Amino acid sequence: MAQTERLREIELMLMSRKYITKQDFLDKLEVSVATFKRDIEKLRDQYNVPIVYDHSEEAYTIGTPSAGPRKHLPGLWFSQSELTALVLMQHLLTELDQSGIISPRIAPLASFVDKLLGSAQTSTNQLRQRIKVIGMSSRKTSITNFEEVGLALLNRKQLEIEYYVKSRDETTSRIISPQQMIYYRENWYLDAHCHLRKDLRSFSLDGIISAKISDVSALEVASSELNAHFTQSYGIFSGKSTQRAKLRFDPERARYIKKELWHPDQVSSVDDDGYLIIEFDFNQDPELIMDILKHGSHVEVLEPKSLKEKIVEEMKKSLAQY
Repeated sequence: MAQTERLREIELMLMSRKYITKQDFLDKLEVSVATFKRDIEKLRDQYNVPIVYDHSEEAYTIGTPSAGPRKHLPGLWFSQSELTALVLMQHLLTELDQSGIISPRIAPLASFVDKLLGSAQTSTNQLRQRIKVIGMSSRKTSITNFEEVGLALLNRKQLEIEYYVKSRDETTSRIISPQQMIYYRENWYLDAHCHLRKDLRSFSLDGIISAKISDVSALEVASSELNAHFTQSYGIFSGKSTQRAKLRFDPERARYIKKELWHPDQVSSVDDDGYLIIEFDFNQDPELIMDILKHGSHVEVLEPKSLKEKIVEEMKKSLAQY
């Protein structure tokens, strides 16, 4: 138990009943007598808590308040497990932040938590060292306009951007109204209304070469419209669904896939032979094709026919390489 938590626990115990024996404190706090005495002295000297030892009762109690104001114990109140969870969250965010955007901004959190944990700081450092997050699909590209995008999103302002389109190898100028930021498969994306295309679009943040916040208010898009446009399709690709996929995984792969979420509205079932069948709607299929191919012979596309034909064509192209 961290010292800050112990001080709060001592105070709560003294408030709960008039007399508390030393052994009661030691059993509850699970500390040595020396540590307990240091905690009592700190409460008396630094926080002006009038703790006295009553020899007749052989117990501690709250005595007559001494001169001077009573000081409140510092910080927010977290249990040891809650503080450990904060350490884990901070470390995971740092590990996931391959582009170095968030890490400098949450560094003060690590320092704050370590101070709250006090003598347990060594264990928190060991905890960080023993947890690794490997981002296999993150792009090693700096995102120089993260703050501008974030401010425009929060302040509801339009953005003037220069955007590099990888698929066409070209750069275009756009005016967009930011709607929401997405962290998907180790990379950041911005969903926005594009005033050039007069429609909703998803922009990869590492493709935004420059960004300038405009004084013009952003166009507001209803949440229902955003969900219909960005969540009906498969993966990061947007647009309302126009097709329905039906995939069948063999029993071996089904043991893994049945716990995966391929689509928020997917329907799953297992047949008598142990094959897993999942169905979901989609629009564009490039990402879906990649996810299907990585399962090789363990998956079969049942529907639609057009998707099955594309998978066959990709397999033929791959085989031709060898």
